[in-house]
Amino acid sequence: MRADARRNYERLLAEARSAFAAHGTDASLEDVARRAGVGIGTLYRHFPNRHALLSAVFEDAVGDLLDRSHELLDAPEPCTALVTWLREIVTHAGEYRGLARALMSVTSDNTSALSRCSAPIREAGNALLLRAQQAGTVRPDVAIGDLLQLTHAIALAAEESPTDPHLADRLLTLTLRGLTPA
Repeated sequence: MRADARRNYERLLAEARSAFAAHGTDASLEDVARRAGVGIGTLYRHFPNRHALLSAVFEDAVGDLLDRSHELLDAPEPCTALVTWLREIVTHAGEYRGLARALMSVTSDNTSALSRCSAPIREAGNALLLRAQQAGTVRPDVAIGDLLQLTHAIALAAEESPTDPHLADRLLTLTLRGLTPA
């Protein structure tokens, strides 16, 4: 990438992060381009659609979640490790208004640029889930895709109820009680 193209790319990412944090993932892409000092065509040359831009913005956070999942694979309590990681997923999905909805929309769409973020998360979560299932602390019929959809739904519910800061934790606790064998 040429130096000027690289600068444009970095400015677009920085402005997208700010816009998504302030206005959610539905923030105006034209505004992002304008604030970055480029035209909308330049934005679309770097990021062909909103999901591509979202993916680029969230790759750092995904990297942190992946690193954390690797750390938790060595935790002495597999079920606690899985629950800890799921709580971190809910927190991550709640950082930007609309992220949970966007992540839910690509669950079964492997062609979306945003699936570049969700596929590694699914693999990391599956490793934690399998370990907890092998330890007998999580039911064998639980699937990582279902858990991720639930965590995104919980983040979305919390996003829609900003006056209740404990809602996500209560919903996740309630959901997780159904993970253990009867």
